Amino acid sequence: MEQYEPERLSAPQLAAMRRSIQDGRGALTRRSLLRASGAAALALGGLGALSACGIPPAARAGDAAASDDHSAAEKRINFSNWTEYMDVGEDEKSRPTLDAFTRRTGIAVKYTEDINDNVEFFGKIKPQLAAGQDTGRDLVIVTDWLAARIIRLGWAQKLDHANLPHAFANLSAQFRTPDWDPGRAYSYPWTGIPTVIAYNEKATGGRKVDSVTQLLDDPKLKGKVSFLSEMRDSVGMTLLDMGKDPGSFSDADFDAAVGRMQKGVDTKQIRRFTGNDYTADLSKGDIAACVAWAGDIIQLQADNPAIKFSIPSAGYITSSDNMLIPAKARHKTNAEKLMDYYYEPPVAARLAAYINYVCPVDGVAGELAKIDASMASNTLILPDRGMAAKSRSFRSLSAEEETAYEEKFAKLIGA
Repeated sequence: MEQYEPERLSAPQLAAMRRSIQDGRGALTRRSLLRASGAAALALGGLGALSACGIPPAARAGDAAASDDHSAAEKRINFSNWTEYMDVGEDEKSRPTLDAFTRRTGIAVKYTEDINDNVEFFGKIKPQLAAGQDTGRDLVIVTDWLAARIIRLGWAQKLDHANLPHAFANLSAQFRTPDWDPGRAYSYPWTGIPTVIAYNEKATGGRKVDSVTQLLDDPKLKGKVSFLSEMRDSVGMTLLDMGKDPGSFSDADFDAAVGRMQKGVDTKQIRRFTGNDYTADLSKGDIAACVAWAGDIIQLQADNPAIKFSIPSAGYITSSDNMLIPAKARHKTNAEKLMDYYYEPPVAARLAAYINYVCPVDGVAGELAKIDASMASNTLILPDRGMAAKSRSFRSLSAEEETAYEEKFAKLIGA
């Protein structure tokens, strides 16, 4: 097992991370559209158990050494999460699902919103993990690329599937087999983050925009198109449009996708590459159509009915934020119980209603409809089978690939 991360971040990697932190996915706020009238619709106290079935985790080399588990004697969990990524009660202080978990299990949860971006958070915990020390956290939520790095370095504890019956049974198929954690041996998704095509129906003259080809080639959209400054999203969507799999592409495929977007830059078809600041321009109609994050679109649609989204027939990119138990965490079993709890459909529905991102839990539609019927039918929160089947993930990159690809992408976007 590697004891410390051998590679240093290259200049292109650092530049990409700065873009993400300042205005990209790292800057996304976990906002809420929870309807107050639905807040009391869910009774969480007496949720029944579901039968256990599913997928045992795959074995993986480089496991973190098993830590002493103090769960039985110490009925508590230290949980680190992003801001606005947990349901809040009408008093704006209580956390209904966490409170219900404590009432049911007797396990107290110290919940801390101390993750502002992946890079900064990794910097906090890396020295302790590298030294084989407890980080003081039993459960953390990080984005897929960082989850992959922590697992690769052997700094995550392998999960005991006996403590995760709901998770194994209810995990949506589209999230089951990431290449960085086959069989979900070390992680479970908290939410999915889809990348889709969005458009302003007024700015397009009522026309639907539903492909990257249309974004890049439709003369009626010239100068009113934007792509994202996150490399995996923009390149991944372009690869799909070209008939390539973002999960198994070659260097030549990557170069072809960048070249295709470069043509859009040269002809001024593409107005600019943006972080989530595209939302104001899209709402105003200065941007007619764009590559966008689904969570933003749900928010925009609440205020502007002209904002629409589409899922290209070629597919779309989905990333995820994931639950991990760090090496040396003191309360592993307790943390696994909390992970499993959020895969019970009534609990998952309450969380999804608050945070408005893709729910990775099957079987929540009926529960979500009790809270808000419009959310239950929103495929950006609950993808239907057709949409889920089109979901693709951008493959894991080596340090060398990431440096080379980010450098090429930075040239494309003028960063």
